[in-house]
Order: sequence, then structure tokens, then C-alpha cells
Amino acid sequence: MKYSGENLREISFPLGGIGSGCIGVAGNGSFVDFEIFNRPNKGSRIQGTTFFAICAKYPDGKIDARIICGDTDKDLSGRYNGRSGFGHGPSADTMCGLPHFSSVTFDGRFPTAELTFADETFPASVKTTAWSPFIPLDSENSSIPAACFDISIDSARDDVEYSVCFSVKNPFGNTLNKDISTDKYTAVCLYPADKTESDLEYGDMTVAVDAKDGAVQEYWYRGGGRDGISTFWRELNSGDVHPRHYDDAGVRDVCTVGAKVNPSEPLRFVLSWNVPNRYNYWDPYVDENGQDITWKNYYATRFDNSAASCFYTLGNYDLFYERTTAFRDALHASTLDAAVVDAAASALSVLRSATVMRLENGALYGFEGVNEQDGSCEGTCTHVWSYAYALCFLFPDLERSIRETEFVYDTAETGRMNFRTKLPLGRKEPRRPQCVDGQMLSVVKTYREWKLSGDDAWLEKYFPTVKKALEYAWSDDNYQSWDRDRDGVLEGQQHHTLDADLFGPSSWLEGLYLLALKAAAEMADRIGETESAAEYMSLFEKGYKYTKEHLFNGEYFIQNTDVGDRSYIERFDAAQYWNDEKKQLKYQIGEGSEIDQMLAQWHSDILGLGDIFDKKQRMTALGSMMRYNFKPKMRDVANMWRVFAINDESGTIMCDYPDESKKPIIPIQYCEECMTGFEYAFAGLLVAEGKIDDGIKVVRAVRDRYDGKKRNPYNEIECGSNYARSMASFALLPIFSGFSFDLPKKAIGFSPVINGDFTCFFSVGTGYGVYEKSGNTASITLLGGHLDISRVTLGGCGGVSTVEADGAPIKFTRSGDTFSFDETAVTKYLKFVGE
Repeated sequence: MKYSGENLREISFPLGGIGSGCIGVAGNGSFVDFEIFNRPNKGSRIQGTTFFAICAKYPDGKIDARIICGDTDKDLSGRYNGRSGFGHGPSADTMCGLPHFSSVTFDGRFPTAELTFADETFPASVKTTAWSPFIPLDSENSSIPAACFDISIDSARDDVEYSVCFSVKNPFGNTLNKDISTDKYTAVCLYPADKTESDLEYGDMTVAVDAKDGAVQEYWYRGGGRDGISTFWRELNSGDVHPRHYDDAGVRDVCTVGAKVNPSEPLRFVLSWNVPNRYNYWDPYVDENGQDITWKNYYATRFDNSAASCFYTLGNYDLFYERTTAFRDALHASTLDAAVVDAAASALSVLRSATVMRLENGALYGFEGVNEQDGSCEGTCTHVWSYAYALCFLFPDLERSIRETEFVYDTAETGRMNFRTKLPLGRKEPRRPQCVDGQMLSVVKTYREWKLSGDDAWLEKYFPTVKKALEYAWSDDNYQSWDRDRDGVLEGQQHHTLDADLFGPSSWLEGLYLLALKAAAEMADRIGETESAAEYMSLFEKGYKYTKEHLFNGEYFIQNTDVGDRSYIERFDAAQYWNDEKKQLKYQIGEGSEIDQMLAQWHSDILGLGDIFDKKQRMTALGSMMRYNFKPKMRDVANMWRVFAINDESGTIMCDYPDESKKPIIPIQYCEECMTGFEYAFAGLLVAEGKIDDGIKVVRAVRDRYDGKKRNPYNEIECGSNYARSMASFALLPIFSGFSFDLPKKAIGFSPVINGDFTCFFSVGTGYGVYEKSGNTASITLLGGHLDISRVTLGGCGGVSTVEADGAPIKFTRSGDTFSFDETAVTKYLKFVGE
């Protein structure tokens, strides 16, 4: 998406590796949100005086120097910070008072951002491509703690010489800067003078330019006030950024590296960081000596320091850039509504944010989101992260690592699962409420990871634990009695993602239970546990029948509970759920139309598990939800919860009560909020069930709220910034393309919901690429990895006469839309040629 003018205002585009920390590029090109210090840092300017500058040198010796940045149009009176903020103007560290460019266009096609700067008084336009390696199925090289910048110029004059420099402040307190240039690169390493690599506070940064003979200044001039920037700016405008060295430590000294720009090729810069040691700052855990237990970031087990990661990135720059932009181009070339592609791509920014980290063993761990200075809701929360469909398709090894952590560290012998992983791993904690939606979806996600990978050995290893987790629903050890009578219906006390408990059956949580039963039955059958498979399917059929007969009110699906029945809470010692004044249960759905009432069907449509709800009933329910839950203007809604949509913005609220008299006095929590992850799941279900226009309307409503002017398009919020649930948007791609995957059976398929020619990105556990359909010809082109498949199902393709694999014809048989052939290892493409 392209942004300019007012729509640049709220942009902060994260750069960095998965779980490696990040820095933000603002819409005007300045640097914001340095979150590389193992915790969030929203709104930070700790890296003030970190910026790019360009010099144009004319034949007569005149130099025009300016910051590679656009106008600042926010906080012009200053920012409130409880000190000398507001009333003092914008911070001078933003460099907004120095000459810069009057025009900026921001083309943010994740995982890259291309910023074009122009000014009628400057003889060239400047283009900066800001990126970090982001390569599907390559989690190693997608987790490098580095930000890359390609800077190129388009000059109106061929007699002007240009040079670009990058100035970076050392953030580590008492500091030392060291020239570490090589025979290939000009570079400076920034590190603390008074810390060792084993200290918790230790860190280092390296800034480098891909030029062996570039300019380098270890230190700006040291002095009081604005002496440093004043001296540097005079030197820059005189063409004399000369070496400067100090033997003693300073305080947050600034360095500069730079080189001349060849108009025919970009100048490349890399900024890398290393803050190796982590601890649990949000819930401290100490050893017997009272010392914080620490661990290393995963990247610190691969790279000794920031110089190593910086030079590694520069040494593989072409390869990483080619693969990153190939993914970008394939993703954004999808022939879908622009808002759909934008939603799917932009939410991937969560993976670069401080929301996620990679533990020392390489496993991915995530908060739900982040507050300004700390994580929001720890523990890769099982219910929130169940909406996030990006990792499983793009980095399946990281998604599997979450399952493995859940099963090894968070699942008891009884089958009870903690829904938040505690750090450090292995930490013993008091029992917390189990969470029915998260636990059932951990079963379902195991099925998904198996189907995407085809790894039967992995399934066999973890299925005994999966089985315990599922059967905990009717276990005597389950004090919340989810399905104690083993009839396929959830009836006990059920904790869930809306931070409360439901009592009695609801289509939302019941559906997830049915989905887990169906997925577990297929897994059990695969590994030879046929009796378990039969039992699970028997329970599924009973629950399906109950749902059809008792949880549909003729318009939509409901919760079947009597909110006036106090016996629910008496059974479970849950007095906090009783409204004594009105004699009602609190925080129940009751007869409301809740946004997740058919969430299980959304998952099932993606995973190919078939009907969880009756087809006719769910089609009626979807129509009702568009009437009741989708609001064209939020100003007409009374929302006393968090406000994520406002005024004339559109959105889909969590729960609506067409008959106000049936609304509980205190209904389900967050009742009138608009939360993007839920909205994307609802939109995906609409599309999967054939209501394509409605699904697109829901998606557009979300992205219209994140337009750069009102909110950051790369930061969808819920309980904090960079919220993980927003990655539900990525599931729109397989839904629109009708993508099916069953790698245990060596089968994939495409059946787009849109008629006519079609192009869309796809990915499974072994390969990724693009599916294209044109007329009666279709192709599956791999951009990375491979496919070992023997069956492909293609909807909407007519008479196919030839099938080619990597350029060579292969024999095939056809039954309906399914093409079968001997097992084929595809490394480039499959082509189905119509007559």
C-alpha cells in the first residue's frame, strides 16, 4: 500500500528478525521505536541523532546536505512526558529542524518499505528500500537481528556527485565506538565501556556500508549542549567528515559511516544489534541466591556479536534480498481485493515486533501484544495464538516449536494444559484456570501441523499428550467438568479468550470441542488407535446433533443457559459470576449473536475437516451476523469497553442482542468492541461459505481504520500493540484460493472462490510459491523448497491434456477435478495445460 501526506503520520514499520527485536521506520523516514533491548519501547527516541543524510556536491564546490527524511507533522508543541516535554516543541533529536525533503511517498509492501524522497530544490530524488530478511521456510535467516537499507538516487543532473552517510548513536550508557572496517566494508562497532558480555545489561551494535573505501567517523565531536550535531552538520556541509578518535569512554557517542553513491546501483547499509542476555522482567524468577535466572536470545547462540551478524548479512545480501523480495512480489501479486492482500501482509509485522522472542533453544515464544514498556499478557497464550495463521504456513518449524513447548512444559499427566507458558522454561507455578478454547485448539493445531508437514513420526511422538489433552474434557481430574457425562456436549465451567467463564453449552466453545474431536479421530486413525478414533467420532456425532437441535434459534447460534440459574456458580464455587442485585449470571452470551459463534467452522474450512455446524443453519447465521454484528457506523453503538473503532468508522462488534430485553444486565465481556483478529476470522468464514462480498466488506472496514492517518497500518491493536490475533488475516489467502493440503497423503489442491483468472501465494511445510489459473491452464510455481506430491485437485480447470513437472511431461490419471500421478518431487513447477 502507498501512503503520502497525512497518511504517513502514524506509520512505524518494523525492521529486524523474527524474535530478534526491531527498530521502526516512520512514515516520514525517521527512526522511531527502538525495541532491540529485550523489551518493548514504544514512542522511544533513545536513538535520537540516528539518521541518514545525503550530500549533493555541485561542480563549483557547493554542497547541499539534508536529512533523508520528510516533514514532521505531529507533536509540534512537544509530547507530554511529565517533564520538559509539552510546550518545548518537538524533540531536537528527531532532526526535524535540519534541512530535509518536502515530499515523501511510503510504499509499504511487507516485508519491505520503499520510501521515495523529493524536493524541488534538490537535484535528485532519493529512494530508500528498508528491509530485513524474511524468507518463508527459512526461520534461521529470517531471525537475524539486522535492518538493511538500499539507497539509490535518480539525478536530474549528471555533473553532481552524491554521497550518503548513516549516523548512529551508541545507546549503551558509558560507551566506546570502534572502527572495524574490512577490505570489503566500512563499519563501526558500538559497545559499552563498563560491561562484559555476561552482564545482563550488555549489548553492542554495528553499522556498516558496503564500501571498502567509505568515510568513517568513530565519534562526533564531544562537547556540551548541541556541540556534536552542530559540528557534524558543519563538517557535512564542507565535505569534511573526517576520522575522529577518543581513547576514553564517552556517553552515548554518535558515529558516522558513509560512501559515494553510484547512480547505477544502490548503496547498501546494515545496522545490526546484539543484546544477548534475557530475564523475566515482567514476573521475576530468581535462583537460590536471589539472582535473576537468565537465558540467551536465540540469535546470540548463532552470532558472537553484532559485527558477526552484520557481516553475515552483508555477505549474503544479494541472496537474502532476492528471496525476500520474491516472497513480497508473489504475496502482493495475488489477484485479490487490495484490502485482503494488505491485511494478510501487514499483520506479518507482528513477527518482527517485540511481541515475539526466540528462546535459547530456538523455540518461538510470544506475548499477546505489547504495552509501551513491557509485554502484554505473557506466555504464547493458547487461545489468542490459535487465531494466528501466519507462522504455520510461512515458518512451520517455529509453529511446531510452540506445540512442543505446550506439550513438554505445559501439559500435566492428567491432560490439563496451562494456557500460558511461564519463563524460564520448566518453572513451576501454582495451578491456574485451564482454558477450554485454547486447549481444544492445541489439539486442532497439532492436526494442522501434521497435515502441513506430512511428518508421521512427529505426530506419533506427541499424540499421546494430545490424547490426554482432549480426554481431559471428561476426566475426573477436570474440576470444571467440561464434559463430565461424556455426551459430546460442553456443560461445565469454561474459561475462554474473553477472560471470563461460560456456564452451559455455547455454539462457540462447543464447536471447538467438536472440531478437536474430529481432528483427533483422524490422527488416532492414522497411528492405528482405531478404538479411540471411533469413540471421538461418536462423541462428535452426539455433539453435532445437540448443537443443531438446541443451539440455533432460527437466526443464529447461541449459548443455551439460563442466566437466572444460580446453581451454575454454586457447582463451581464461582460467586464472582453472580449479579446479586439483578439475580443473574454475569459475562454470559445467552441469546446474543456473538462473533465467534461459528469459529470452529472457520478453522475447519481452512483445514478441510468438513461440517462442524449444519450448512443451512450456518448460512442463515452468517446473514444474521452481517445484519446485527457488522456496524456501518460506530457512532450509533454504545460501547463502554475499549474503543478500537469510532465515529463513522465501520466494524464488527463482538456481540449484539437484536432483542434488547434478552441482553443480560452484564453481558459477555468486550461486548461492543471491534477487535481485528475476530473480525478477520469472521470475514474468512463469510468468504469460505460463499458470501464473498460481505467478507471483503468486513476486511475493508478494518483496513480503513488503519490508514496511516488514524492508526499505524503495521500495528493492529487489541490488548496492546502488535497484537498476535491480527495474524488471523493470513488465513484469507488459503480461503480465497480454496487451498487444501494433506501432505501425509501427498496431496494438495486449489479451488478459488473467485471465478476467472486467478493468482495467489501459497505455502506448506516443505515448499512455497504461486498458484496461477488462466483459462483451462493452471500452474504451481515454487519459489522455495520442494513438493513431494502424487495428487493435485484443481477446481475450475477444464480439459487438461498435459501435466508437466519441472519442464518434463508426466503421466497422470484424472478423476473429476483430481489429478493423480506417481510420486513426484517438484522443485520448480507443475503445469496443467488445457486443451
